[in-house]
Amino acid sequence: MSSTPETNPRVVIVGAGIVGCSLADELTARGWTDVTVLEQGPLPAPGGSTSHAPGLVFQTSPSKTLTAFARYTVEKFNSLEVDGVSCFNPVGGLELATTPERLAELHRRAGYAASWGIRGEIVSASRCKELWPLIDESAVLGGFHTPDDGLARALLAARAQLTRAESRGARFLDRHTVTGIEQEDGRVTAVVTDRGTFPADHVVSAAGFWGPVIGRMAGVDVPLQPLAHQYARTRPLPELAGATEEASKPILRFQDRDLYFREHTDRIGIGSYAHKPLPVEPFAVLDYDEARANDMEMPSSFPFTEEDWAPSWDDCRQLMPALREAEIEEGFNGVFSFTPDGMPVLGESRALRGFWLAEAVWVTHSAGVAKAVAEWMVDGRPETDAHECDLTRFEDAQRSPSYIKDRGSQQFVEVYDVLHPLQPMEQPRPLRVSPFYARQQELGAYFLEGGGWERPHWYEANAPLVDALGPLPERDAWSARYWSPIAAAEARATREKVALYDMTPLRRLEVTGPGALDFLHGMTTNNLRKKPGAVTYTLLLDETGGVRSDLTVARLGPDRFQVGANSPADLDWLARHAPGGGTSRSSAAESGGVQIRDITSGTCCIGVWGPLARDLVQPLTRDDFSHEGFGYFRAKETYLGHVPVTAMRLSYVGELGWELYTSADLGLRLWDTLWEAGQEHGVIAAGRSAFNSLRLEKGYRAWGVDMTDEHDPYEAGVGFAVRLDKGDFTGMAALEARGEPRRRLTPLLLDDPASVVLGKEPVYVDGSPAGYVTSASYGYTLGRCVAYAWLPVLPTGASVHVEYFGEKVPATVAEEPLFDPKMTRIRR
Repeated sequence: MSSTPETNPRVVIVGAGIVGCSLADELTARGWTDVTVLEQGPLPAPGGSTSHAPGLVFQTSPSKTLTAFARYTVEKFNSLEVDGVSCFNPVGGLELATTPERLAELHRRAGYAASWGIRGEIVSASRCKELWPLIDESAVLGGFHTPDDGLARALLAARAQLTRAESRGARFLDRHTVTGIEQEDGRVTAVVTDRGTFPADHVVSAAGFWGPVIGRMAGVDVPLQPLAHQYARTRPLPELAGATEEASKPILRFQDRDLYFREHTDRIGIGSYAHKPLPVEPFAVLDYDEARANDMEMPSSFPFTEEDWAPSWDDCRQLMPALREAEIEEGFNGVFSFTPDGMPVLGESRALRGFWLAEAVWVTHSAGVAKAVAEWMVDGRPETDAHECDLTRFEDAQRSPSYIKDRGSQQFVEVYDVLHPLQPMEQPRPLRVSPFYARQQELGAYFLEGGGWERPHWYEANAPLVDALGPLPERDAWSARYWSPIAAAEARATREKVALYDMTPLRRLEVTGPGALDFLHGMTTNNLRKKPGAVTYTLLLDETGGVRSDLTVARLGPDRFQVGANSPADLDWLARHAPGGGTSRSSAAESGGVQIRDITSGTCCIGVWGPLARDLVQPLTRDDFSHEGFGYFRAKETYLGHVPVTAMRLSYVGELGWELYTSADLGLRLWDTLWEAGQEHGVIAAGRSAFNSLRLEKGYRAWGVDMTDEHDPYEAGVGFAVRLDKGDFTGMAALEARGEPRRRLTPLLLDDPASVVLGKEPVYVDGSPAGYVTSASYGYTLGRCVAYAWLPVLPTGASVHVEYFGEKVPATVAEEPLFDPKMTRIRR
């Protein structure tokens, strides 16, 4: 969050491409007018990615956040013009399907559009031909038409925003090469250039593929990988003779061959992602003058590699017969940025206060990103949930140059691939494993990946249990990917006997010191002033009352707490708000009598859950694990066999049990101890597929999926964790001022026992899209698919429809919790 008290602080933005110009406009519009934008190249076309961007803006994305950024970009650029020329040409967008798999994917994309509020429709092959007469209709099965997409005139948009920002007091200085970032006491103080030093309270790196270079000067790693991408223009085509408009047909994607197209009056521009990744070393990119001296048009424009182009050119001519006699007039390999997960890198650095990143941003999202970063700086938070883009999201293990290069290159390969929501990365794996990994392999674990961790989703050793289940509903090919009926058997075993779950990847923080209780109590919503041994479910809110995270806080001693958190951003948030404004430079922070430390990597956790959990655990310890001796939401430090553990009586699957924590070196011994003791009780190892099903039957929320800082606790159904009478806490005033919720996170049960949805599908109320699914999984205990969705307030029993690949699936609003509403299974 913004950490300077000035009403008009000094801001220096590095980079005057579309992001830097947009940010200067957004900041000055909010009253921060002491803004200096430094650019090493000449304005208005300084030679970065903006200068060569083809400008295609497709708004629809699987990410709600990116779609919101793109929508704002379209709205803003539509409102801007230079010399009477609009900064946006709304020709629409058209995505083609030439395979059944792609056509199904387009139906899914149409669902995203409906979920996120973008106009779009699936159209026939003949309609595709009407929209783009040059294509071979016989090669096309259908398309997805989005009438509000189009072409951003990036340089014009940059110029328009530059002019407006200047009129409010900003200054833009080209031919200023940044050579250093000055800092003092953990705060940025100035930007040094070859033409002078510029004092600053805030510095924003909007340098595009030079971002890692600027970051290194500040001591901040910037996890992006520049790659070169081919773009070519044909010579004039007879079929377009007489064209006078820059473009009149929709921007076009041929994703089955990793290609896109746009008109340039009587020529066609073609971009290709079909070639091998061409990574570029950011520290070796030439500056503007060096590039010109080496016969390059600009630093971001590399020589065209004909050998990479040849296969794509064949594909182009297959799709468009008019190109079979055409020739390429010019081409280049344009450099732009990719990150390990394909998302931008935004926010204030953990290592250097006042140093911000607005990096790995494409023209499509540029104005939306600038708005979010400006809000972040001025108001302390962006209006749009940006946790997917937060620079703190990457784990330390995901920040190595090798990881960034490998994953960034793979993101290039996958730009147009049909990706399943559960599809894991393939390399580098395994990267992070729990101490139980060897035992999990022996049991035939099927691993997916998250945060670098190998996470078992089911175990082949449990396959014999499937026969006892009876028939399960058949799944379609899409929902059957990364799923096994073994998950149903594991869920049943958890409900009937006992199972071991590897919970090691869940983040754990240790908060200690004489100020720890007061600090945590004031930062969170629930009452933490309880005796040692208490565990409390509570929330981290921002100042507007939005849910930044949900936590479990165990008071293990008078001044010692273990916090179950969600992401690295939680450590960052707590560290920034610690007494004295402590800075989180790595995995720990200390100030004002409070020390905060991330202990995840040095510890591990096993969830032991099921009606026989006590039978398994009690013989291993001298401590009383009865309900009277060890109540629900209590913690106890004890020994199980030879292993010291912190046991917490929590359950995220709706069954009796404990989370058992120990140090990583003793993790394998803990697993073996529990496994051996559990044999007489029919213990199994169970995976995250069963876990997700069981937690949804209980209505347990997953932060970042079901709720974010766009939602308040009452909307999200976690208002029970708020104690407005406990004394002041962050976000309290905002909650008190809020009225009745107009939307809720709503549980749905699909009416047809054979129907399954996966998440992000649009939900229709009275025939119109009214919200979207967050989490969904088949509830094996209930015999129905459970889906949670953000919807207007609806009564229990109301009928809705969930759109799944173009089909409207009936569902009913249910009352939660769906399973064991009296909590008798957990509290026994």
